Amino acid sequence: MKIQKKRIFQTQHSNQLYIITLISLFMFLAMPKQKKVFSVLFLLPLFLLAIFVTVIIFSGGLHLLCTKNEPICRYLHNSPPKTETTIFLSIKETIPNSPSTNQTSQSAPKMPRKDRLFLRIIHPTARSKLFAQRATEFFNSLNLNNASSCNLTFFMTWISPLKYFGARELVAIESLFKSHQNACLLIISSTMDSSKGVKLLKPFLDNGFQVAAFSPDYEYLVSDTPAETWFDQLRKGEVNPGDVSIGQNLSNLVRLLILYKYGGIYLDTDVIVMKSFDGLRNCIGAQTIDAVTRQWSRLNNAVMVFDKKHPLVLEFIREFASTFDGNKWGHNGPYLVSRVVLRVAGKLSFNVTVLPPIAFYPLDWSRIQVLFQGPINGSHTQWMKQKLYWIQKDSFAVHLWNRESKSMRMEQGSIVARILSDCCLFCNSSIKALLH
Repeated sequence: MKIQKKRIFQTQHSNQLYIITLISLFMFLAMPKQKKVFSVLFLLPLFLLAIFVTVIIFSGGLHLLCTKNEPICRYLHNSPPKTETTIFLSIKETIPNSPSTNQTSQSAPKMPRKDRLFLRIIHPTARSKLFAQRATEFFNSLNLNNASSCNLTFFMTWISPLKYFGARELVAIESLFKSHQNACLLIISSTMDSSKGVKLLKPFLDNGFQVAAFSPDYEYLVSDTPAETWFDQLRKGEVNPGDVSIGQNLSNLVRLLILYKYGGIYLDTDVIVMKSFDGLRNCIGAQTIDAVTRQWSRLNNAVMVFDKKHPLVLEFIREFASTFDGNKWGHNGPYLVSRVVLRVAGKLSFNVTVLPPIAFYPLDWSRIQVLFQGPINGSHTQWMKQKLYWIQKDSFAVHLWNRESKSMRMEQGSIVARILSDCCLFCNSSIKALLH
């Protein structure tokens, strides 16, 4: 049996009660002696009521017992208590255990405040409901106005507040357009879809580059995919978001949904593009390889290139919805794509090319610091030259692993400084901002 507290007596008039009692006391003291005997009969019930209410307040409420079948309990069961009241009695109502009650409490514990705030953000707005229309108009208008526009379609996601979209993210966009002047970039972001976001993108727009930021319509994106039911349960609070940011995990899902709906190239905002992606199709990059077998041991989802409605991307979405775990970092991202590609390996319908780490991840996150360091001595300078040579020769992009490197200072003469100086568009401003 579960014991649940209910409020059976509520009043908003506690202050008025004390004032009336105080006035009555003064009246009683001011009365002639012969009238006090008669006034006691009138004031005594009021004094007793005041004492009773005082006891209730300081004792935390009077607890009574009743069953759900009693009339007052049936009333309470259908009438939630009001929160603005100041005085109440509470009832302990016995509620039989039920399977549905137990299941809900186990599968959906209380969310952290940051996740509850984020879930409010994902509810549709007037602007987000126009996502499909705006995206179609964006792509169609570019193709109609300029036959060479949108020869490649890129996508990024941004789930953080706008104040964190800084110099590194902007230079990532610069590197994209440095290698793809006729490409278009759509940033899926509610915070970037604002007047301040437009201001950040203005230098690109003023120079004729095709870039836009639209608030996502999650209902549209998940529609007709295996993630539709999962997302509906998430909004109802029936999915445990776990300890990992729900925003991060939704970013993992949105990039898959965007590629499935539209096809194109997805990039994280900390990926620096080194050369044209033209010619890449239905591919994903290996993050690490096995030292013995020389086969990939882990893939990553920071860079993905897939055709519209590709069956492997659909399988990624299905895996996300069926195995979601918000308590393991990477489970719904890099580890997810690794699991699925390993499982479908060799099946012709899931044609995919796994590129070696040098393609997008020339240095793993655990060693990314060496890219930010300047030359130390002669041997280190020689190593830097060789590493830079191979990156420039074989890498399509370089993932900077912002999660690990965001606090690292880019030193003069470092590999990163040399890469960015080659890939920037507005070099004077962007490189200067990164060096300070």
